[in-house]
Amino acid sequence: MPRRRIQTRWRKRRFSGTSLTERVLILLVIAVVIGITIGIWLPQVSQPIGEITGEYVATGPASDALDALAIDDNPSKAGYDRELFGYRQTDSDGNGCDVREDVLARDLSNVTYTVAGGCKVASGILQDPYTGKTINFVRGPQTSAAVQIDHVVALENAWQSGARIWDSAKRYRFGNDMNNLLAVDGPANQEKGSASAAYWLPTNSAYRCTYVAKQIAVKSAYSLTVTTAEKRAMKSVLRSCPAQQLP
Repeated sequence: MPRRRIQTRWRKRRFSGTSLTERVLILLVIAVVIGITIGIWLPQVSQPIGEITGEYVATGPASDALDALAIDDNPSKAGYDRELFGYRQTDSDGNGCDVREDVLARDLSNVTYTVAGGCKVASGILQDPYTGKTINFVRGPQTSAAVQIDHVVALENAWQSGARIWDSAKRYRFGNDMNNLLAVDGPANQEKGSASAAYWLPTNSAYRCTYVAKQIAVKSAYSLTVTTAEKRAMKSVLRSCPAQQLP
């Protein structure tokens, strides 16, 4: 008999008004979190909703330049070969250094060289734009890959966007164009691969407007195309920086 009384009192406490209120509050909090999440991600996931909510509406010089680019939603990578762009095979500034060394010397601070007056960068500090990290670069078989040179508009993306019809001279110029090259965190560069802005953006959100503007500038300079998905992704970024200029 005493056991039954204990169980009855426990059940009454379990279903008390206070417990019920707490449960309702918890459910309300969960509903709010879900609502906020949907509000943030749904426009990006659903293109029609993104159009309605203005997710792809942007203004400013970079956005205007993006609007001037032709759209090609049927890009082809048939015949693509990285070697067709001659990366590191030219010396357009005539300084005797290949373009990787030129980019390292430009983008790193506190630069030292393996030989005084030479080309090869021995060490330096990179404030990585893609991740926001500070990277201490030291040249060596096990360390050089910590900093890699990224084609902001990837070579494969350029091929699909119009470079496949270029002659070799123009492809070589593009492959070694300092305006399209950037020293960045090695793992971030590997993660990006040949992805366009529709599939990859820097984790450093403070750099995204500049990153997208650089891609637009390069594509404008070479009359390259964008896909609809790529353009929407760029517009979504530029929406937060309406005064964004082309670099």
